[in-house]
Amino acid sequence: MNKNFNKIILGHGSGGKLSAELIDQLFLPAFTNEFLSPLGDQAVININGTRVAFTTDSYVVNPIFFPGGSIGDVAVNGTVNDLAVGGARPLYISAGMILEEGMPFEELERVVNDMKNACKQAGVMLVTGDTKVVEKGKGDKIFINTSGIGIIDDGIEISPRRVRAGDKLIVNGPIGEHGIAIMSIREGLEFETEIKSDTAPLNSLVQDMLNAGKTIHWMRDPTRGGLSSSLNELAKASNKGIVLDESEIPVPESVKAACEILGLDPLYVANEGKLLAVVPAGEADGILDVMHKNPQGKGAKIIGEVVDDHHGYVLLKTSIGGKRVVDMLAGEQLPRIC
Repeated sequence: MNKNFNKIILGHGSGGKLSAELIDQLFLPAFTNEFLSPLGDQAVININGTRVAFTTDSYVVNPIFFPGGSIGDVAVNGTVNDLAVGGARPLYISAGMILEEGMPFEELERVVNDMKNACKQAGVMLVTGDTKVVEKGKGDKIFINTSGIGIIDDGIEISPRRVRAGDKLIVNGPIGEHGIAIMSIREGLEFETEIKSDTAPLNSLVQDMLNAGKTIHWMRDPTRGGLSSSLNELAKASNKGIVLDESEIPVPESVKAACEILGLDPLYVANEGKLLAVVPAGEADGILDVMHKNPQGKGAKIIGEVVDDHHGYVLLKTSIGGKRVVDMLAGEQLPRIC
């Protein structure tokens, strides 16, 4: 580990450089195997000829209720989306609840109902779970761990190894809404238009894209660390360069305004209902047409391309004609965001 750190800090859970360091220098050496080493949002395991996708995630978002959602639907949607962007059809999830003594029962009931509704919307079943309670002051109302499994159909391969120079990069809609929805509550900010989280299941959108017979080389849902972390991981894994066009990246005006007030960059802000897809240039327009017909893809846009240059780096073409490197954050920009 980096000798500058002798204990865990918030930045180790950011999805940025410190998270990557923790994984590369501690977890991977301890547990390395062919399923873990690709470091995807899901592990793909072949069981008797069937490719099974398996994922897990934990949710510690604060506050637990926010405009547009709650820790309950984020926990379900996040796991569904981690399976979907691997090309899987999500089927079953689990839920582990860590509750703090003194949590109002009506708040827990509301979280559970949000999870139930999210499962129904995504078409998945919650089939197993666990509950623990910690003493008052030893938790923060509720933490949730969810795991999920799904099936990847034959002929689907989503991997950074498939990314080629000239491929186009697509996002399915406006970015930054989830992180700013939470920060607006924490900081007591009010805007003319309420900023709501974009939390949503993306498996229907992904299936529409796959069913259209279009080629998809890579996908990821840019949650912690936003677009920056996801694209830096892609650039590193594919050994290609990524060039973004700032003028094409959809950022709502309310999110821009909030970011200016808070001193944030929308490229680093978390999303919970967005996906990035890398597709062949010749199929990009056809995939956009398919995405625009789905409610979760109506705002889809091409925002950049893969290049055989600047290997391992993400560059942004700015609106004033310059270029800058979009690096992965070292520490935590928005703690407890998901």
